[in-house]
Amino acid sequence: MSREATLKRVLDCGIVAVVRSESGEQLADVVRALADGGVTAAEITFTVPDATEVIRVVRKALGDRIVLGAGTVLDPETARAALLAGAEFLVSPTVNTEVIRLCRRYDKAIMPGAFTPTEVLTAWEAGADIVKVFPADVGGPGYLKALRGPLPQVRVMPTGGVDLTTAQAFLKAGACCLGVGSSMVEPEAIRTGNLDRLRSLAEQYVAIVRKFRGQ
Repeated sequence: MSREATLKRVLDCGIVAVVRSESGEQLADVVRALADGGVTAAEITFTVPDATEVIRVVRKALGDRIVLGAGTVLDPETARAALLAGAEFLVSPTVNTEVIRLCRRYDKAIMPGAFTPTEVLTAWEAGADIVKVFPADVGGPGYLKALRGPLPQVRVMPTGGVDLTTAQAFLKAGACCLGVGSSMVEPEAIRTGNLDRLRSLAEQYVAIVRKFRGQ
C-alpha cells in the first residue's frame, strides 16, 4: 500500500489504536475486535515482546481489513524490521529524522512524536505525514489548539490522555485523528480475553469521531 493510501485510511478512520501488552499472544484477536468495532487502524508497539513476529501474525490474520502500523519505533534498524514484517506506517514518541527519511524512501507513512512547537515543526519539515503530539495529557486540548494557531498546516494526532471524555475536545482543537491507548485497548480486557469489551469501546470512540464529523 502506498503512503498516500495508508494516510487516507488512517484519516478516514480517525483513530489509531495503540496496542500495547506484556504478551504478544492473542493480539490478532484484539486487533480483530477493534476492527469489528470500526477502528481499522492500529499500531503494535515495540514494547510488545517479539513485536516483529506479532506484526507478521496480525498482518496475516487480518490482511487488508485493517491498516497496520508499528509503534515505539526509535531507530532506523527497528523501522526497517517493522516494514519488512508488514507494517504500513510507523509511529514514534520522538523525532528521528533518519526514520523519517527511511519511510519516505520506501513510501511508507510516518508519525513521529513531538511536543514543543520547535519539535512539531522539525518533524513536519523533515517529512512527517502526521505529527504525534505526545504526551497530549500534559497540555490537553487547549495546548493542541494553541499549537495549531501558528502551525495550521501540520496534521496533529494527540496521544496520551485521549479518552471518552476528552476525545471530542481534542478533535475540536484541530486533531486530524486520535491516538488511543489503554483507555480503549484496556490491559485488563486483553488479559482476560474480553473481546466484547474491546469491540464496545472501539464502537464508542468511532461514534464520537463520526458525530464530530457529521457522518
